[in-house]
Amino acid sequence: MAEYSAYQRGAGQTFYPQHQPNLHSRNLPGRVRSPTTSGRIPFNNDTPSPSRSPGPQSPQQYGMYNQGHGHQGHNVMMNGGASHQRYAMQMNLGKPFQHNQNHQHHGHAHQQHQEHTGGTHSSQYNHQHTISSGGITNAQPHFANSHLQNGTPGSVHSGLSKPPNEHWAEQLHLAQTAREMTQSHSHARNHPSVNKNVVAGTTNGTQKESDKEERNRPAAPRAEDAKENHIWTILDFGGQNLKVITSSLFQYTFLTKLYLNCNKLSFLPPSVGRLRNLTHLDLSLNELRFLPQEIGMLVNLKQLLLFDNHLDTLPYEMGSLYQLEMLGIEGNPIPDELKSIIVEHGTTELIKHFRENAQGPEAPPERDWIVLDEVPDAEQETVSALSYNILCDKYCTQSQYGYTPSGALSWEHRRETILAELRERNADILCLQEIDQDSFNDYFRASLAHNDYKGVFWPKSRARTMAEKEAKLVDGCAIFYKNTKYILLDKQLVDFANTAINRPDMKGEHDIFNRVMPRDDIGVLAFLENRATGTRIIVGNVHVFWNPAFTDVKLVQVAILMEAITKFANKWAKFPACTDKVVYRFTNGDGEDGNEADATAEPGPSKEYADGSQIPLLLCGDFNSLPNSGIYDLIVQGVLPNSHEDLGSRKYGNFTRDGISHPFSLKSSYSAVGELSFTNYTPGFVGVLDYIWYSTNTLQVLGLLGDIDKEYLQRVPGFPNYHFPSDHVALYAQYMVKSRKEKKVTETDFGQGRDRRS
Repeated sequence: MAEYSAYQRGAGQTFYPQHQPNLHSRNLPGRVRSPTTSGRIPFNNDTPSPSRSPGPQSPQQYGMYNQGHGHQGHNVMMNGGASHQRYAMQMNLGKPFQHNQNHQHHGHAHQQHQEHTGGTHSSQYNHQHTISSGGITNAQPHFANSHLQNGTPGSVHSGLSKPPNEHWAEQLHLAQTAREMTQSHSHARNHPSVNKNVVAGTTNGTQKESDKEERNRPAAPRAEDAKENHIWTILDFGGQNLKVITSSLFQYTFLTKLYLNCNKLSFLPPSVGRLRNLTHLDLSLNELRFLPQEIGMLVNLKQLLLFDNHLDTLPYEMGSLYQLEMLGIEGNPIPDELKSIIVEHGTTELIKHFRENAQGPEAPPERDWIVLDEVPDAEQETVSALSYNILCDKYCTQSQYGYTPSGALSWEHRRETILAELRERNADILCLQEIDQDSFNDYFRASLAHNDYKGVFWPKSRARTMAEKEAKLVDGCAIFYKNTKYILLDKQLVDFANTAINRPDMKGEHDIFNRVMPRDDIGVLAFLENRATGTRIIVGNVHVFWNPAFTDVKLVQVAILMEAITKFANKWAKFPACTDKVVYRFTNGDGEDGNEADATAEPGPSKEYADGSQIPLLLCGDFNSLPNSGIYDLIVQGVLPNSHEDLGSRKYGNFTRDGISHPFSLKSSYSAVGELSFTNYTPGFVGVLDYIWYSTNTLQVLGLLGDIDKEYLQRVPGFPNYHFPSDHVALYAQYMVKSRKEKKVTETDFGQGRDRRS
């Protein structure tokens, strides 16, 4: 049995597990936290110029970006570009930059840099440079002898006559190249847009683990996609004698490459963690003594160059940089035990060392409980529901979640953390997605039985075609309910593909066979009755197809689901009264734990309903659709026209001929707070995909489980981790069952001697 003492609650406490492995202790300087953005910020006129404070000016107004040189369709550096005759830099330079394409005649004088104070740099870049028509200057490198040329004195590897492998040889080559690129904007002049002979990048020499089975979730956007939305995505501030970086720079969240080499930076602001699209970051030849822990947020980095600084430690948060191919540390007093890892085994092995030994962030505070309404009467009936995509074990691989330590990915750890949260929330109804047959039968069903839960489960439809051993690993949807509170009257599987191909109106539709039928997603329905009050309730649980390119398939699946709920609800409205609702008792009257059973109130009579839409309805699931989707519109509005863009030009029988509709009055439980900030959190995707819908004519939301602490997220690039066992988060809400208006009985006086009948 797992030990759950780590889940103690109290004021300011949390039930999140405290991960405390035997780790290297670290004494890192305190950092100032700053907000982090989780997605790309569209470039607009409000984006501040790199040389100015934020304001309404558009970068297109400045000569630096608006040269009419036919380069608008490409990514550009701060300067440099093929066939540029004039590239005016609006960074308070004395003269426009006159680019010489052949890089000749460089013997022009370069005025000495003026020393700026930190206050000068705090709001803008204020360089007092005078640059002649020559592209390269004669300025001497600013770095002193402390910037080493051949490794760190005393290092066991500094005297190697021959690099032990190609990766370290490439590191030494890049270090030497960095030491030679000491003039202003060296990277800009050597960029492939100027010099087609430059060979980009290097690999680590190690193969990444290939995906064995793709996770059913929205595809993560690539950092390169930022290039399509912006005129420029690369900045080169190399050799500018900078001592401080303005905070305005970190509003450029679309940047993919940033060069800050050959400056006098003594620290890197924590807000660098906001630049989550960066693939290349060059901080070589500065005066850095430590890196902020937020550097671990830059999970798209492929190259991080730190040559010739004063770094004697590296933050273990760098373990999140699972895509990093080259970590340039030569010329730093890095401890030999760390340097030897990268020298002998490469960057990937050092990152793995950091990831597996990282202490991780402190557990976040408990999510707030948002009270929307008070229960007017203590006797008023309430119901609570939790929906959670728990991330199936077979999808939870290191290749899929390379930023997560293997201990946090292990199913043994994750399932215990999930179970602890389910027990802590103690909801009346639990709806789990991505739970496989093996986990349902052998772990959750037995474990939750101790907390008074019984469950209903179906795997995805492909399980029917598999041998028993393979079928046990197929995930599906499960509904658990409190056994002492509810009795199960009926349960149903909604098989979307099978239903679609057997509909008469969809016979012969090619889109059904080519797009809907290959998907084996399902929905599960349960019809419950409250033992004490007789109130009946329909619970739905669904996992909709994940691919964002198949919005039409998602709509068809939800349309089939709503049709099924409508059909079964009308059938269930005619169900006879339940006559045996007494909770099971042992013959001696004891409960299952051997103690004397609590006295149970006499079960109330079953409620009657005129039609299916009058039965309370809770619909939970991972809908893999954003709040601006056609699915959201269909469920909330009850109708979707056949011309909706999510259907495209596909043909799906009556759905695309007449439109889609359902008779229920549904609303998202979290719509009262504008939905959560996210329900799915990964480096490549942050958004709302999960919902709990409720019927507004029968239920009223009383409270909701709120967002995850934003300060905690500033150093967490994505889930799962030790505190959050899935890349989704749990949704939890409490409802009041609305009182039904009973028909008033009118008595008529027929006078004496006559019976009074109603």
